[in-house]
Amino acid sequence: MMKKITAMTSVLALALGACTSYTDGEVESAPVAPVAEADTGDAELAALVDEVQIPYETFTLPNGLTTVVHTDRKAPLVAVSVWYDVGSKHEPAGKTGFAHLFEHLMFNGSENADGDFFEPLQQVGATGFNGTTNADRTNYFETVPTAAIDRVLMLESDRMGYLLGAVTQEKLDNQIGVVQNEKRRGDNQPFGLLRYEVVENIFPKGHPYHHSTIGSMDDLQNASLEDVKQWFRDNYGPNNAVLVLAGDIDVATAKEKVAHWFGAIPRGDEVVDPAVTVPQLAADKEKVIKDQVSTTRIYRMWPVPGETSTDYVPLVMAQTTLGGLASSRLDNALVRGQSLAVSVASWQWSNEDAGVFVVQADLKPGVERAALEAALDEQIAGFIAEGPTQDELDRSKTSIVSGFISGIESVGGFGGKAVTLAEGELYHDNAGHFRTQLDQMVAASPESVRAITQQWLTKPRFSLIVEPGERTEGGENRGGAAIPDTTGEGLNAAAVDWYCNPDFCDPEEMQTTAAQDRSKLPEVGPLTDLDFPDIERATLSNGMEVYFARRDAVPKVTVRMVFDAGYTADSRDALGTQSLMLAAMDEGTDSLDATELAIAQERLGASVNGFANLDETSFQLTALSTRLAPSLDLLADFIRNPAFRADDLERVRSQQLNRISAEMKSPVAAGQRVLTPLVYGDHPYGIPASGLGDSDVVTGLTPAALDAAHQRWIRPDNGKVFVVGDTTLAEAVSLLEASFGDWRAPATPLPAKAFDVEIPEPDARIVLLNRPNSPQSVILGGRILDARGTDDNTVLLAANEVLGGSFLSRINMNLRETKGWSYGSRSGVVYNRDRLGFAIQAEVQADRTGDSILELEKEITGFVGDNGVTPEELERTINGNVRELPGQFETSSSVLAGMVNIVKYGRADDYYETIADTYRSMTAEQMVDAARRNFVYDDIVYVVVGDAEVVEPQLERTGLPYTVQELDQ
Repeated sequence: MMKKITAMTSVLALALGACTSYTDGEVESAPVAPVAEADTGDAELAALVDEVQIPYETFTLPNGLTTVVHTDRKAPLVAVSVWYDVGSKHEPAGKTGFAHLFEHLMFNGSENADGDFFEPLQQVGATGFNGTTNADRTNYFETVPTAAIDRVLMLESDRMGYLLGAVTQEKLDNQIGVVQNEKRRGDNQPFGLLRYEVVENIFPKGHPYHHSTIGSMDDLQNASLEDVKQWFRDNYGPNNAVLVLAGDIDVATAKEKVAHWFGAIPRGDEVVDPAVTVPQLAADKEKVIKDQVSTTRIYRMWPVPGETSTDYVPLVMAQTTLGGLASSRLDNALVRGQSLAVSVASWQWSNEDAGVFVVQADLKPGVERAALEAALDEQIAGFIAEGPTQDELDRSKTSIVSGFISGIESVGGFGGKAVTLAEGELYHDNAGHFRTQLDQMVAASPESVRAITQQWLTKPRFSLIVEPGERTEGGENRGGAAIPDTTGEGLNAAAVDWYCNPDFCDPEEMQTTAAQDRSKLPEVGPLTDLDFPDIERATLSNGMEVYFARRDAVPKVTVRMVFDAGYTADSRDALGTQSLMLAAMDEGTDSLDATELAIAQERLGASVNGFANLDETSFQLTALSTRLAPSLDLLADFIRNPAFRADDLERVRSQQLNRISAEMKSPVAAGQRVLTPLVYGDHPYGIPASGLGDSDVVTGLTPAALDAAHQRWIRPDNGKVFVVGDTTLAEAVSLLEASFGDWRAPATPLPAKAFDVEIPEPDARIVLLNRPNSPQSVILGGRILDARGTDDNTVLLAANEVLGGSFLSRINMNLRETKGWSYGSRSGVVYNRDRLGFAIQAEVQADRTGDSILELEKEITGFVGDNGVTPEELERTINGNVRELPGQFETSSSVLAGMVNIVKYGRADDYYETIADTYRSMTAEQMVDAARRNFVYDDIVYVVVGDAEVVEPQLERTGLPYTVQELDQ
C-alpha cells in the first residue's frame, strides 16, 4: 500500500534542486552485486504522482483576504505565510526598489507592536522566519509553536492594517542604508552584475521586468516618507494578499482566528498588474564583460514564458534534461566527453509572466573560448532538433518527483507546503495548482518537449561572456531602468467592487465589525516540549555501529555513513587530498562510469552525496523507501569500489583547481583562507576550512595517492551508520548486511590525527588584503578558545547569541539597524570536535571600514565589561531556544543531523530534550562569565578584504597595527 503523500514545492524548484549529486568513499574493495534498474515507467510514475497531495481549504474574508489552510498534525507547529501581490514589476518610474525596501520596513514594527518584529518572533521560538521580494510578489513567513499562533497572527495583521503610524523618517533612513548595503554586497561578489545584465538585455526599456528588484541607488536615496507611505496604501491591503496556515491547525480554528485578527482591516484599492509580454529580441546579440572570476563563463539566454504559461513545465523538462541532470547532455559532451568545460548547467530565471532560459558553461583553463562556444552551440542545436529521449525524460521526471517528496515534511520556511499553496493561489487563483504542474510533467513526451524547445529556443538569443579581469563598471549606477508611468495616476490607481467567492466565503459567518484589542501581544499558550525520536542501535557483522530513528511522514529513507577523516586527515604537505578523492569518487566505480552512476541514481529517484568537514568524511544516500534495497547496493558500490580512473582524475583536478581560484575571487572565502592559519597556526584546524587545499598539491596528486587515502581512512572500523526514515531498524540492518556486511577492515592499524598542537599566542592586528574597486569591505576576525566540541558549551553559545549570533544581537543591531553600514554582521562560535574558535564577520560599506572595527571593539569590550546581559536579552535567549526546539527537528534531515551530533560529541540520547531545562536554569551572570573567558578583544586577529586605497587611511584610528598585502589571485 503506497503511503499518501503531501507535496511541497514548485516543479521548477524541484527540477533545479533535486538533480545534483556528489559522491565518495571506501576501503578494501569487495565485489558488490550490480545495481538493478528500477522500473520507472509512466504507469508507476503516474501512480506515485497521484499520491502527492496537499489537502487544503480556502476561505475569504469580506475585506478580500484569502486564506488557505492545510492541516498537518505531525508536530505542534504552524507555518504562517503572507504573500502580497506586489513586486518590483509594479514599481513606477523613479521608484525602483520600493517593493524590496518596504519588505525591510515591515520588519521594523507596527503601531501596536513597535520595535523590530524579530524580537517577538524569537521570543515565541519561531523558526524559518524571514521575508523575500521578487519581481512579482513580497512574502513574509514564520513557523511557530501552535500555542503562539494568536501572537503571530496579531503581528502579521498589525503590519497589514496598522503600520503607517510606526513608519518614521529615522526608520526609513536606516533601512535605505541597509538596502543599499545589501545591493553593494550582491554587487561585490563574483558574477554579482549578472542580475543587471540579464534583465537589461532580455527585457526592453519600459518592460516591467527590465529593472532589478534591488533597484537603483538614486531611487532608494530619493525615497521620501510620503512616497513609501503611499506605496503601502496602494499595495498592502488584505484584498491584495494571500494568507496560508499550514500545520497543527484546522479550518474551523483558522476561520475564527483569521476573522478575529484580520477582519476589521479595511479593504484596499485593487492592485492592477502591469501588462507583461514575453519579449522577442530583434536579432542575436552578444556582450563581453570583465569580472573578478576564476575562468571565463559563457551564457546563452532566451526570453521564454513565465510560470503561468502552459509552456512552463515543458520548458522545465527541457532545461532539466539538457543541463540539469548529473547525466545531462551538456555534462556528457562538454565536461566528460570533449573536456572543454569545468562545469555546465541549464536553468531558468523564472517570473510569473515571463522568464529567461539560461545555458552556461565555464571554460576549462587552457581551452580556447571559441572551441567551447562552438561545441556548446552544437549541443544546444542538437537538442533543439532532436529533443530529449524517452529515457532522459523518464529520469528527469523520477528525479523531480523524488525531490518533491523530499520536501514534503516541511510545512513552511523558504520552501514547504505553505509556499506551494500560496504561490498557486497568488499566481493561478488555485492553491492546488501544483497538481496541474505535476500532471503536465507526467504527460510530457519527447515530442511535446521538443516542440516547445523549437518554439522558443530558435528565436534570437542574448550571449553574455564573463571574462576574468578588472570590472569596467560596478553596480552603483545600475538597477533603476524604470517602468514609465503613463497614466499619471500610478500603477495601482484602479479599484473594483468587493467580491467574495461564494464557494469559500460566507459573509455573515465571517463578518467582523470591530478592531480587536491590540494593546498588548497575546499570551503564548501552553507549549509542547520536544519529543526527539528514540535512537535505536545495532551492530553489523563487520562491527559497524548503526544508529536508527523512525520518521514515516514521507516514504523516504536517508542513510549517512560517517568516517573519522575529514580535511584534517590530509597532512600539511597533502592539503586537498580528501576533497579531490571525493570528487574523483563521483566519477564512477569499477563497474559504472560517471554517466552510468548518475543514470543509476536518476532511475532510482535516489541521490548519493559525498562530503567532508574538518573532522569527518561522510557519504549520504536519500532514497525512496520502496527502492531502498537497490539504492543501498548503489551506495555500497560507490563507497567500496571507486575507480579513480586517470582520465576522470584529470577532469576533476581541473574543476578543483578552478574552485581554488574561485575562492580567491570571493572576498569572504579569500579572507578566511588567510585568517584561519593566522589564528590556528600548526594545529590541524589551521587550514582553509573549505578543504580545497593547495593548488600545487592538487596538481600533483595521482590515482594511486587517492586510492591510498581512501584505503587509509574509508574503512568499516573507522565509520558509523546513521539511518532515519520510513523503515524499521530490522529492515535497515538486514539491507545494510546485504550491502556492507562482508566489507572487512584491513589488517593495518587505524590512522590517527594529532590535535595536541599548541595554538600560537594571539597577536592582535589587521591584515588588509587589497581587492581594488570593492564597494564593500569584508571584516573577518578570530581567536581560538580554550574549549572543545565535546564540552558542554550551551552557556557559551547563548552568550554569543546575545553578542553577535542572531539578527537581534548587539553587533548586528548596531552596524545594520542603527548605523545602516551593513546588510548583516555577526559573531559565531566555530564548532568542531577539538578546539573551538570565536569568529566575527561584517560586510560593511567601504568608507565605514575603520568605524565598523571601532564599533565591534565597543560592543565586545562593553559586553564583557559593565554592559552585560540584560533581563530582556536573557528572557529572549531562553524563550527562543526552548520554544524553537520542536521546529528545529521538524524534518528527517534535521533529526539525522541531531543524531550525528549526539554521537560525535558524546551527548546523551535525550540531549535535545533536556537542553530546554539547561536554558531555563541559565543566568545572566553565567553568560557574562562565559563571555569574559572567551570573547577577549585584545586577542582578536582581523583580516579585512577591501580596496586598500579607500580602507588603509581608515585603519590608523583603530589603534591596531596593520599590514597591507595584495590578494593572491
